[in-house]
Order: sequence, then structure tokens, then C-alpha cells
Amino acid sequence: MSAACEDDVLSIGKKLDKITNGSKPSDGALELLDALANLPINIDILMKTQIGMKLNNFRKAVSDEKVAKRAKQLIREWKSMLDTKDDKNGSKPSSSKPSANGIIKEPVKAASPATVTSSDSRESASDAAVAALVQRTYSGGFPPSHLANDSVRSKSAEMILNALRYADLPNGTLDPEELAVKIEEKLFTAHRGTGDKYKAALRSRVFNLRDKKNPALRENVLTGVVKAEAFAVMTSEEMASDEIRQMRDKFNKEAILEHQMSVQQGTPSEMFKCGKCGKKNCTYTQLQTRSSDEPMTTFVFCLECGNRWKFC
Repeated sequence: MSAACEDDVLSIGKKLDKITNGSKPSDGALELLDALANLPINIDILMKTQIGMKLNNFRKAVSDEKVAKRAKQLIREWKSMLDTKDDKNGSKPSSSKPSANGIIKEPVKAASPATVTSSDSRESASDAAVAALVQRTYSGGFPPSHLANDSVRSKSAEMILNALRYADLPNGTLDPEELAVKIEEKLFTAHRGTGDKYKAALRSRVFNLRDKKNPALRENVLTGVVKAEAFAVMTSEEMASDEIRQMRDKFNKEAILEHQMSVQQGTPSEMFKCGKCGKKNCTYTQLQTRSSDEPMTTFVFCLECGNRWKFC
């Protein structure tokens, strides 16, 4: 019976893969999901067939909302089955393994108090605590149970989720809902509540995720290149695109150059009176700006108010 069920799951998985990569139309997808739901699938079959990963990829690719919700419902049921097994075993797995929805969960190790001495180690401990909380409370539903009674945090997590789903999801995308929960949890922990700093940081993250000129940031967060907990505390400079960074560097260099020119000392003199402030605390320099048979141009700089002028 188990072998026959495994063959049926593999067969349906191949059909889902074809729909996912576009080689087969999505007609009849709902019937395939219903057939999966009616099969006596156990944990061994889930592991052998990797049907959870296939179904998760299918869910992200399909455009029919009804079909996507049905697929997500199945994923939740399978994930609950795996979580129940882990609870019965009384311990977490020693190595990373894919869950039913295709997400690879890393084991969270508690930080030893003796090792938490530097700011980096404290930050790592904080990130581990956030990950542990999300792992305990997030079971595939959205919003998760620990945010259900907090309208501000639930709305914040929803805003982050919408920003993550703003455009097409790249290959290798992690679960956007779990990422949104992790980002919100880290924001809440870092700012110690939902005050003005929390809200300002939330708006900044949502804006940068939706920035069409900086798609790499959203892709890096979705694929795990940038961890959710790290993204939650990034500065605006760190989130900026390469183009914006180069522009900022250019402006900084121009500002430094302008400042250096403005404070460059010429020849002190009281011969010149500033037309702006009326003081005679000035310096002047002379440059040959015209032909050699013409007199030099005199540039005057007021040390009191910064006014500049020239005359021949």
C-alpha cells in the first residue's frame, strides 16, 4: 500500500513540475491537489518524494488564487505532521532538513552566557532568540498566533509581506510569510516596542523592498543572502543600491572639495570691503584668466561671511 501510494505521489509530483515550468497547462491542477489530499501520505513518503518542495514551487508559480490556497492548505497539514513528530521525539533534529513546504530550517543553538561578551555575540544571541520564537510560534498560518491579538504588529507583518511579494519571486525564494514574521519580530525586539522608531524603521524597510531601482535588495532578502534579522536593522546606507552609493560618494567628494576651496587661504588684505557684510577681513588671489597681454583677474573672499567676488 505504501509503495503504491509513493508511486502515485511521484506521478502527481511530475505533473506539478510540468505545470510549474510551463510545459503543461494548469487545467486540472485542482484535481491533482484533491488527489494528493486523498492519498494516505505519511512522513516517510514526504521525505522520499520531496513532494512538499514540489508543491511549494508549484504554489509560487500558479496564478489561480484558489489553487494556490488549496496547495498552501496541504503544505500546512504536512508541516503540522512533521512538527508533531518532532514534538513526540522530544528534541530538535541535529542537522538541517527540508520541511514539507520546502523550507530548510537550521537548528537554533542557545548562546552560552559566558560567550556573550561582545556586541557581535549579543547581536547573534538576539537573532537566535528571534529565530527561535518564530520557529515556535509560526506554523504556516498568517498572521502567526503570537501576533493575532496585536493589530499594529499584525498590520506591520502584512505590510512587509506585501512588499516582499511586490513583484515576481526569484528562484530559490524562502517562505515570504516566515521572512515577514522574522523581520517584524526583529524590528519589535530592536526598538523595544511599536513606538515611533519602530514605525519609522518599518516604513524604511517597506520603501526599500518596493524600490524598483534597487531590486537586488528584495531578491537578496527573499533568497536568504541577506538574513531577515540582519535586514531588519540595516541602515539606509546599507540598503541603498550600488548606483545610490556611488552618487552619495560623488556628492561627498564634491562637498569636501568645495569646502577645501572655500577655506583656502589667499593673501590677507584690508584693501577690499565686502559688499555683503561691510567688513574688510578678506583674502585675495590673482589668476591669469585671459590672454597674457591682459591684466590678471583678482578673486576676493570674505573671511567673515564667505562672500566671493572678482574684478579685473
